[in-house]
Amino acid sequence: MPNDTPLHFVTLLGSLRKASFNAAVARALPELAPEGVSITPLGSIGDFPHYNADVQDTGFPAPVLAMAEQIRAADGVIIVTPEYNYSIPGVLKNAIDWLSRVTPQPFSGKPVAIQTASPGMIGGARAQYNLRQNMVFLDAFVLNRPEVMIGMVAGKVDPETLKLTDEPTCRFISSQIAALVTLTRKLKS
Repeated sequence: MPNDTPLHFVTLLGSLRKASFNAAVARALPELAPEGVSITPLGSIGDFPHYNADVQDTGFPAPVLAMAEQIRAADGVIIVTPEYNYSIPGVLKNAIDWLSRVTPQPFSGKPVAIQTASPGMIGGARAQYNLRQNMVFLDAFVLNRPEVMIGMVAGKVDPETLKLTDEPTCRFISSQIAALVTLTRKLKS
């Protein structure tokens, strides 16, 4: 794949909270992407019902199929999520459970970057490692480095505008997106 071919990534947000710090990070991504890379948000995982095989047997919910198609069509995925109880939020796990049952599998062979943000010091590290296990099952290619774990995020987001304002954090996120571009081009060549 030529290095000047435009790429399109989608963002999967693991938080439903209106004033989510992780949503602030996800909203910042399009501005932090290198030239030739577009990043758009996927729909809300809050639109997915609780996973139930009986529901699946009657047909996949429209929001699940729509998100699966958007992931399949994208060149890569950036998952931005908080950490809940040393793991990923239940709503994100529910979305992954639904998406794992769609065929063809939307994450299979897809480059994925993970970003976590937390008011705590370690920035959601345990959620990242838990999410990486899920991505192995889905046969995704998770970017190893740089790992974006934003600790003490409350001081890095403007409380009025809910905009990510910390320049070192923004530069670090930009470096991860650049690494995802490199991985994506490598996988497509």
